[in-house]
Amino acid sequence: MFHVGIKSTVCACAHGRLSTKMALPVGALRLNQLAVSRNFYKFTCCVGARSLSDNVSSKPVPSSATEVAGDHLIYTRDHFALQESLRKIVDQEINPHVDQWEAEGTFPAHKVFKILGNAGFLGVNKPVEYGGLGLDFSYSIAVSEELGNIRCGGVPMAIGVQTDMATPALARFGSAELKEEFLLPSIAGDKVACLGVSEVGAGSDVSSILTKAVKKGDEYVINGGKMWTTNGTQADWICLLANTSDGPPHRNKSLICLPMNLPGVHIARKIEKLGMWSSDTAEVFFDDVRVPCKNIVGQEGMGFTYQMLQFQEERLWAVGNIVTMMDNIIQETIQYTRQRKIFKLPVLYHQSVNFRLAELQTEVELLRSLLHRATALYIKGNDVTKLASMAKLKAGRLAREVGDSCLQYWGGMGFTSDVLVSRFYRDSRLLSIGGGADEVMLAIICKYMDTLPKK
Repeated sequence: MFHVGIKSTVCACAHGRLSTKMALPVGALRLNQLAVSRNFYKFTCCVGARSLSDNVSSKPVPSSATEVAGDHLIYTRDHFALQESLRKIVDQEINPHVDQWEAEGTFPAHKVFKILGNAGFLGVNKPVEYGGLGLDFSYSIAVSEELGNIRCGGVPMAIGVQTDMATPALARFGSAELKEEFLLPSIAGDKVACLGVSEVGAGSDVSSILTKAVKKGDEYVINGGKMWTTNGTQADWICLLANTSDGPPHRNKSLICLPMNLPGVHIARKIEKLGMWSSDTAEVFFDDVRVPCKNIVGQEGMGFTYQMLQFQEERLWAVGNIVTMMDNIIQETIQYTRQRKIFKLPVLYHQSVNFRLAELQTEVELLRSLLHRATALYIKGNDVTKLASMAKLKAGRLAREVGDSCLQYWGGMGFTSDVLVSRFYRDSRLLSIGGGADEVMLAIICKYMDTLPKK
């Protein structure tokens, strides 16, 4: 087996000098694909570079990708080369094992994350000094779209938790000491992260969480529990949201980096789910767990705000992931209905079928345009909460439409567990629930439209 690596080691400045600390500016990649198998692919970075090196491997980026890049709203040739490298890992290290992992109800997170970490895919937009590539968030969206080619929802969701749900606040606001202990090994794939926000009585309503962290000396003593914790049974640490004071619910919470091997941390159970079978989901309890006060991310009391900022990236990442999945489901449905006949005609040739598939593909393209617009604004420093909420709302609802309509055209085969469309039908239902339910997205949108009833 070979791994496709994109680890960046140096950045050449405009004067030709080398720096290992300089963060990469937008569009500053230069890609050198050096070798395959015993060697590795490697990204070298050059400020302002826009073209691929002549020194490429035997399998360069397809011409279609580079042609498209010239007209793409936010992606350059570098984005497409990044996706091409990731596709090799997906095809060789992940997809061959997906059916087994789905049957077992879990996947080997440490093994998979180490492969991705070695190749640089767990820290695309994270600081270079902690092992990341230092790129802007559009590269994370490019990665999320490519991970949509994994033939299940559970594994990419688990990866997304590691890269864009549990670590953004740490990378942005955490101390150097915390980043060294938790961010660096997470980017390298040496530690698996999980996010502790939802509770039995508090899911989309983050402000109502009950888990408490009471300060005693230079430690916090934590009691409470978290529900629906993706990666929870395998995680090495949790980015935990807890109440650290009795103040107003939006100003009394803090994010805490908490090792999962501490005394008092209990994995109560692995939750069996309707879909996302290969992703382990845990219920976790904290019984007088002691953690140093220095493990707080940023300022005490700012946890709610930090988590809302994390949600912007999480929701956009989820949309990027699902658009590729929907593309694949539509294409596989076209192929199947072209072969399957009814009333002496391929199912595809019936107008009710090909028109419906055309409508669905149109909706997917509209969603993709919204995603890329929101991403373009986000990397320029804009608040895209409204657009991210709109995109997530539409993605969850459209995924249900695509899954339901396409499964229908597969007939009896669609009702089996043997085809991708049935797995997508199960897995994609989560998108309208996790990371903020549809109704919460609508409330956020209404808030920005100033149409919510006044209290």
